[in-house]
Amino acid sequence: MSTHWFFEDVNLFGMLCPHKFKAYKKDHSFDAYNKKDYIYFEEDSSNKVYLIEKGKVKIGYYNEDGAEVVKAILTRGELFGEKAILGESVRNEFAQSIDNNTSICPISVETMHDLMRDNKTFSFKVYKIIGFKLKKLERRLQLLLFKDTKTRLKEFLDELCIDYGYDCPETGDHVIKHPYTQKDIASLIGTSRPTLNIFLNELREEKYINFSRKEIRIIKNVS
Repeated sequence: MSTHWFFEDVNLFGMLCPHKFKAYKKDHSFDAYNKKDYIYFEEDSSNKVYLIEKGKVKIGYYNEDGAEVVKAILTRGELFGEKAILGESVRNEFAQSIDNNTSICPISVETMHDLMRDNKTFSFKVYKIIGFKLKKLERRLQLLLFKDTKTRLKEFLDELCIDYGYDCPETGDHVIKHPYTQKDIASLIGTSRPTLNIFLNELREEKYINFSRKEIRIIKNVS
């Protein structure tokens, strides 16, 4: 079952995008970004939230040593920059396109507050999405801080299984069809791509998983 940040359940893009509302449609446009383009930087003014119409966006920050820490990689239908709704005035993270032809729907905080004030159900769903994202980020940061790389990978695969997986009726295996590259996964679990490959192959030799470019299969009844 795919939760996809409640996108399928809530129809997030259709619900939030201002071009769906007559009052905002005339002045609304989409922003286009190429690979490595930044949508915003740390310390930028926090006055918009964003929906991804197409492409992928990396959310992260730079630690005291100048190393990049990736907090999330988001795909079509997902929301980011949402802390602006909660009163954040300055960004404490960056957002960067990691695909060519990424298309973003920007929504001003003022517009979001108008929409939320006028519709309590809408407001509840927005806060539900934000709460879900914060819990997911907290789990990921705990992994990075307290777990070894192989454990981080296995727990990340469990997370992917919740978001993008389904049970194969023939074998009972958990099949994950996901949007991430190996570079994406390495960034999200805080390791290098060569190290990720080593552990993926170890898990395959242990018959814990099998995998291809866009599919990971968690094998049933592994010990």
